[in-house]
Amino acid sequence: GRIALLDKTMEFFQTCDVEGKGCISRTDMRRLHRRLPLSAEELDDVFDSLDTGRTGYLTLEAFSSGFSQFLHGRRISVADDQNVNRAPGPIVRAKEALYQSQWEAKLSGVEDEEEEGHFSMLLESLGASSVFEDPGEVRNLWAQLRRDEPHLLSNFEEFLARVTHQIKDAHKEKKEMESALQRKAATHDSEIRYLYEEMEAQIKNEKDRLVLKDAERLQVRSHDLEHQLFSKEKELEHLFQKQKRLELQCHELHSEKQESNVENVKLKVTNDELCRALESTSQELGLAQEQLAMLQEQAARLQQEKEMEMYRVTEGLQREKQSLQKQLDLLRCDIRAYPLFHPCPYFLSFQFPQ
Repeated sequence: GRIALLDKTMEFFQTCDVEGKGCISRTDMRRLHRRLPLSAEELDDVFDSLDTGRTGYLTLEAFSSGFSQFLHGRRISVADDQNVNRAPGPIVRAKEALYQSQWEAKLSGVEDEEEEGHFSMLLESLGASSVFEDPGEVRNLWAQLRRDEPHLLSNFEEFLARVTHQIKDAHKEKKEMESALQRKAATHDSEIRYLYEEMEAQIKNEKDRLVLKDAERLQVRSHDLEHQLFSKEKELEHLFQKQKRLELQCHELHSEKQESNVENVKLKVTNDELCRALESTSQELGLAQEQLAMLQEQAARLQQEKEMEMYRVTEGLQREKQSLQKQLDLLRCDIRAYPLFHPCPYFLSFQFPQ
């Protein structure tokens, strides 16, 4: 726009008038050699074309009016000292075209560099140098507003500041969330390990308690059975001794052949009694043997029940262990499915001991 052109003209004039005199000479004009694609001689020709009064200096007004036309390509001429108003010849027109093309290319490059510099400074002041993924689009929009609608540039820069602040807040919140998730995962892993170790300790204690309880119960039962067996063996021995005595008495009775009939009857009665006693003793002996067999069978059944109880306890503990393993696998899947969480490697590789 025209405002940008006037700003550029003012900038060139200040480049020449470094002393702040308010006017520039031919020598001052040559300082634009580093800013424009013109040689010192060509800058002298431009100075001559602008110095219509041949005063040897140019004021800001004369420089602005003439140089603005030069920037727009409407006035580049090298006039004769005696013939200022003479129409330019072909050589002059060729030089004008050359100056114009060189100037436009240089001016475009200078403006691009300045725009890039101003935009970079803007991003640095906002702290947004590394915020936008594609700053080129933002720069193009900013440059377009700067050239065409400069009155909206401040609003756009305020908008960029707000957007930058929101993006930074979002990045900060994202990092805090990721850090919190990592801490939570580490804490959860520690809790899982603690719970697993505590569960293992409880299982071991319960197993030891059951084994000790069964051992104590089996020991008490074994002592009872041993005591009963010992008692039955004593009774059996007593019955054997009684049987021997009865057999001895029977033998003695049968050997006394010369006793009277009364004695024979008595002996017969006694013999019958002894036979009945022997039969009763035999029955008691058989009953004792049956009780002994029953005690032995009970001891075998108790041993089998103990083994079955141990098997049920072990199988229950194994099912609890498999359930905890499945829960741990589901927890890993949940943590991997979270989009912002990078699971802890120790937690993801944790396995229950076999």
